[in-house]
Amino acid sequence: MYLDKRQANKLSIRFNMKEIRSQQELFGSLKEKEKSYVLLYKKDSELSECALKSINEVSREYDKLNIFLVDVSRVRDVHTEYGIKTAPSLLIFEGKDFIKSNKGCSTPEFYKSLFESSLYYAEASEGKAQKSVTVYSTPACSWCNTLKSHLRKHRIQFTDVDVSVDQSAAEELVRRSGQQGVPQTEIDGQIIVGFDKTKINNMLGIQG
Repeated sequence: MYLDKRQANKLSIRFNMKEIRSQQELFGSLKEKEKSYVLLYKKDSELSECALKSINEVSREYDKLNIFLVDVSRVRDVHTEYGIKTAPSLLIFEGKDFIKSNKGCSTPEFYKSLFESSLYYAEASEGKAQKSVTVYSTPACSWCNTLKSHLRKHRIQFTDVDVSVDQSAAEELVRRSGQQGVPQTEIDGQIIVGFDKTKINNMLGIQG
């Protein structure tokens, strides 16, 4: 028995993931040269609900990633295909190849780190070059977080320097830009003060 259309729509809206109903559908949804994530969960399981909430909390920042959802209480052939015996488990694929799984519920920070580490998989596979990007920020700066979310959304790899703890970086930044405020973004040696979205997009070739 599978979710009816109304239930599936509610689930996808709530969790921002595509519901998979069979191994055949999953295999057809995996894309060559792209990483995909498949969360195996069990309805009414506290740990599964925990994993769902943690992933959903960060998944909207990574809307270009392939993140799928499989309810093992209804879909019987996915977890058996990959020898997975516990739910929740997050399966990681490179193209159509199953790489590994992470069992249990982890924090949103863990999933965020996991997603960020693979954002550049497709681009690296195709040999696409990217400009050097460094963001100077502080944890309490809301515009810094907005800027970094914007870069992550568009798969821009960057180095994040926290100037609240790196005094030498803070002093060097003031010397170069003449400004103490954050965020500041260095793109191939050029400093952009504040979240100047238009200028950043133009320099990095971001559309939107």
